[in-house]
Amino acid sequence: PSPISHLPSPISDLLSPIATDGCWLGIQDFCELGVAEAMEWIEGITFDPATAAICRRLADDVRKRLAFLTEVGLDYLTLDRTSGTLSGGEAQRIRLATQLGAGLSGVIYVLDEPSIGLHAADTARLIAALTRLRDLGNTVVVVEHDEEIIRAADWLIDIGPGAGAAGGELLGAGVPIEIDSPTGEWLRKAKKCRVSRDQVERKKEEGTATGGRDLVIRGAREHNLRNLDVRIPLGQLVALTGPSGSGKSTLADDILRRAMARHFNGSGEAPGAHDRIDGLELIEKFVVADQSPIGRSPRSNPATFTGLFDLVRDLFTKLKLSKQRGYGPGRFSFNAAGGRCERCQGNGRLKIEMHFLPDAWVPCPACGGRRFNRETLEVTYKGKSISDVLALSVSEAREFFRPIPKIHRILETLEVLGLGYLELGQPANTLSGGEAQRLKLAVELAKPQAPHTLYLFDEPTTGLHFGDVEKLLAAFFKLRDAGHSVLVVEHHLDVIAAADHVIELGPGGGSHGGALVAEGTPEEICAMADSPTGRALAKRG
Repeated sequence: PSPISHLPSPISDLLSPIATDGCWLGIQDFCELGVAEAMEWIEGITFDPATAAICRRLADDVRKRLAFLTEVGLDYLTLDRTSGTLSGGEAQRIRLATQLGAGLSGVIYVLDEPSIGLHAADTARLIAALTRLRDLGNTVVVVEHDEEIIRAADWLIDIGPGAGAAGGELLGAGVPIEIDSPTGEWLRKAKKCRVSRDQVERKKEEGTATGGRDLVIRGAREHNLRNLDVRIPLGQLVALTGPSGSGKSTLADDILRRAMARHFNGSGEAPGAHDRIDGLELIEKFVVADQSPIGRSPRSNPATFTGLFDLVRDLFTKLKLSKQRGYGPGRFSFNAAGGRCERCQGNGRLKIEMHFLPDAWVPCPACGGRRFNRETLEVTYKGKSISDVLALSVSEAREFFRPIPKIHRILETLEVLGLGYLELGQPANTLSGGEAQRLKLAVELAKPQAPHTLYLFDEPTTGLHFGDVEKLLAAFFKLRDAGHSVLVVEHHLDVIAAADHVIELGPGGGSHGGALVAEGTPEEICAMADSPTGRALAKRG
């Protein structure tokens, strides 16, 4: 599936081939065009008088659907782009464009964070598309954290007050600006995610581990990048922003990440086209904290990923009953035979294979979902077995293990990042991309000391409410003030406004992007008339 699959099926008849002002295109040539270029081509098409009556109507159908893709901010995509390379937000907006073209009424549409990956300058187009669906007589339900979309809504439902066991309550419902709830209060006060200025502004007298030197990518020309020289100040929080398709991921992932992986780890993955990167010798380590899963198996969970479970198993090994029975750490592992339930092999659940339906999981009848056998569960710490510990939330476990500094430090870090609602034993395949990314950040923050490290984050605010973004920013400043460098690919204006340095690519996406539009402090970006990000920051105040 690709954007072209959402165009009328007779398009192959229309493009077989047709001349427009001397330019001939077959269907393959047409599919290689971006949406904006395809729109321009189709509008300039000329027909033979004998076929005009048939072909003009087909051309109009194609043009309308291209217009719908443009309306939802996807004019930078090429029509042959495969669905596997699309972000979740892009795929969702393609489906939205299809519904705009359908012209249905009396339908309930449910969208889950359609603003993901969308620059603030493009949000207005998305709001216009959603409003148009509503005006056709439909009901549009949007799960969203973007402030502009919330303000544009006719009705706001606020759920909370916290997450997990601390949430699930209806805090209020009504007109967004009038609702009596935490979100309504944020909107009325125009409260922005601000941390104190002594955190935002670097203390010059403290200096940095790099002496204020830079990492410079020279001659970046992969995909749509236009032979750029991009400066990344080290020892600072740097925001890399720009519209979707402007080249941010190409620069940060295809070039920088791959080059660092080759430099530090000897990776065989070739970086994207560029001349060289100056300043790699100033970095001792790099960490990529993206939204990829921390594990695809139910065996992986927050406790195992953060190293917390190793400490808990060591604790249980030192208990009196464990010493009497000769239990070692392996006894309390659900990955090794001996202490685990052998019926489910430590999964706690059994997979039931279904014909013509997705596989189903049911609690293990032998252990009741507790993962361990009876003898292992008899060993308890403060009245809780190893299975009971895995069932604790981070917040509960933080209080439970307060007397044990090593365990408490990891749990406190998770709590600070807004993950207090997660269960320690929650299967990794049930975690969102944002939760996985914050777990990776927690692992780094919990380390007592590390060499100068470059941290690369890809849209870490996905799925975060205003208050959670503030916690995330505090974590970034903690890394920065420890002498590390933080590069964040982000659209969230609160993160961009709090950054030490902003790099903006654009001005558009696809062939209209790939240029260095602006760079500097957020205040300097605001003063640049040609910067879409600067205009959005200035409007925000």
